[in-house]
Amino acid sequence: MDPSKQAYVVAIIIQLIYTGMYVVSKAAFNLGMSTYVFIFYRQAAATVLLLPLAIVLERRNAPPMSFRLFLKLFVYALLGNTVSMNLYNISLKYTSATVASATSNSVPVITFFLAVLLRLEVVRLRSPSGMAKAAGVALCLAGVMTIALYMGPPMSPVNHHRAFGGSPSGSGHHETSSSSKGTWIKGTFLMLLSNTTWSLWIVLQASLLKEYPNKLLATLMQCLLSTAQSFLLAVAVERDLAAWKLRLDVALLAVAYSGFVVTGVSFYLQAWCIEKRGPVFLAMSNPLGLLLTIFCSSFFLGEIVHLGSLLGGALLVGGLYSVLWGKSKDHPPSDPPLPDHQHHQALKNRTNSISNEDYEEKQQQQKEEKQLKDLLVMEASPPVHHQV
Repeated sequence: MDPSKQAYVVAIIIQLIYTGMYVVSKAAFNLGMSTYVFIFYRQAAATVLLLPLAIVLERRNAPPMSFRLFLKLFVYALLGNTVSMNLYNISLKYTSATVASATSNSVPVITFFLAVLLRLEVVRLRSPSGMAKAAGVALCLAGVMTIALYMGPPMSPVNHHRAFGGSPSGSGHHETSSSSKGTWIKGTFLMLLSNTTWSLWIVLQASLLKEYPNKLLATLMQCLLSTAQSFLLAVAVERDLAAWKLRLDVALLAVAYSGFVVTGVSFYLQAWCIEKRGPVFLAMSNPLGLLLTIFCSSFFLGEIVHLGSLLGGALLVGGLYSVLWGKSKDHPPSDPPLPDHQHHQALKNRTNSISNEDYEEKQQQQKEEKQLKDLLVMEASPPVHHQV
């Protein structure tokens, strides 16, 4: 296959993987699986996957870990995995797979907004890029409000015979009672809160990886700590032992799929895609996931998608592209390439004019910028996509 086309194929595969996660997770919740127990099993499965990899690949390269760093990892695991993922699954139970996929487009926008609040990003509102970024944040907020407050006419599902059994309760925005509408609104804003905590986790990872640059071990430790945290939370909430039993049904499929396929396969593919084409390319493929989720949730779950969800999703996609365009204008294009002899001479002159200290500082700054960009999209979806 043409190498230039491989990235497109990989991006489509990534979106298909996340579409499957939305659908099977929603199907498991429709069957009555506890969201708290689900998170514990999912994190445990991810830990089982990452632990042998860390032992084999990093046993000789593991940097020392101070108690202060351990506490920081504990807090980050609580925020970005335990809290964020539990909020996400509760909101998914209250709303639909389509809403989950649509709101995932808000993650890069929220991450950018938080970076501005923490003074990690600068917005110049008088410049075209600054106006595009501000417009993206406004479109994101408008999209969430549209999904939460506007129902609109329904669209007939593609398949009236659901492939996954169970009640579609909460899977559609079609009930008209005030209590059902209240549940839908609550679920939408819980999804936004989930994405916000996840985005804050992404921003915090930039400083964490400066202190502890081993990404695999940092991910493993947070996943392991989140497993323990999720277990304690699930034990406190779910006292019925029947809620902990896994059977050969869609609930077991959802746990295995999220823990192994999403954490293992999609993480590797995302890293490969970002390395080959950059983080913006991967983030721009998110709307494809929304289209796939609308079709698959309608076909497999019998979800009724309303116009409000489609309009809100379109606004969220517009906000995503607006912020990405603004970010792309932050760095001026590089100069055109020089002939070989001129290039070597210019490089020599530049090297002589810049001290080693200044050069290393610039290299470090570029490395940090790239690292932050990688983090902005590594979990372009809620604590799932993203996610361990």
